[in-house]
Amino acid sequence: MKKIIKGKILIWPVIGLFLLITSCNKKSETHDLASSLESNSSAKTSTAKGPSQAFKDYWYAGKAEITSYKLEQARYGEIREGKAVLIYVTEDFLPNKQVKADNQNPNNISVLKLNATKKFNTGLYPYSIMQSTFYPVSNNQHAIKITSSIQEWCGQVYAQLNNKDKFEVASYSYFESEGDKNFKLVKSILENELWTQLRIDPKSLPVGNLQIIPSLEYSRLKHVDLKAYNAQVSLTNNTYSIEYPELDRTLTIQFNPNFPHDILGWEETFKSGFGKNAKTLTTKATKLNTIKSAYWGKNSNKDEVLRDTLQLN
Repeated sequence: MKKIIKGKILIWPVIGLFLLITSCNKKSETHDLASSLESNSSAKTSTAKGPSQAFKDYWYAGKAEITSYKLEQARYGEIREGKAVLIYVTEDFLPNKQVKADNQNPNNISVLKLNATKKFNTGLYPYSIMQSTFYPVSNNQHAIKITSSIQEWCGQVYAQLNNKDKFEVASYSYFESEGDKNFKLVKSILENELWTQLRIDPKSLPVGNLQIIPSLEYSRLKHVDLKAYNAQVSLTNNTYSIEYPELDRTLTIQFNPNFPHDILGWEETFKSGFGKNAKTLTTKATKLNTIKSAYWGKNSNKDEVLRDTLQLN
């Protein structure tokens, strides 16, 4: 783990650095590469040099990175075929309101946002899953915000985690036993944020015997409490693995060791299904293709050809 940095959140602009990027429903925005320090026991050490020129050229070019994956998803004790998509893009973010900034503001900080989606069918009815993570480019604190939504024909569920004095969680479900809940968690490493931290600097990823809060997707699909669990974590040149002994679950992410550290695929092994149908299965995602695109402006019928490029049709 990196050195703990105590104190309140501090924000200072990098003088003279204004980089243009287009974002969803906005013509253009300027990124203020600010730094923030967070007072908590798992805060990450600030990078002294800031983003490299290669990072700026790749992530502040006014386009998102969109990668499609062949998905083999374990659900109800069987493997389901589908597609997954990871969409990474930098955005200006207001740390206090914890929302995407509409305008340039000296309080904005730059985040690397990940929208992770999955679509697959379980027999007759479909599943649609999306998780969003907003992680500071400064790589010196936890994700500022994480959301998750799951839709299927039985109903829909939604959860949101906000990084404040503690992690504040709002959770909504159509299940009586889960219902509508609001609660707080002591800050710990978030599995969701590791997918964005990896893209900024894989060498900064935490390793060892740790306390990690599993992804919002996993906790909801498996109906387990959203809290920190013991985890054994390892990092090699191109693989990051998390094992949760208490959950009997392992997540392994394969990535490119060279910049931009794109994610090549992942495997997640856990017990799927209930009762006699429960069995240990492995969800797998295998990379299909990647494009860079200002996708928020690609909304004409003629732009559907890009879905063919991503093998999503």
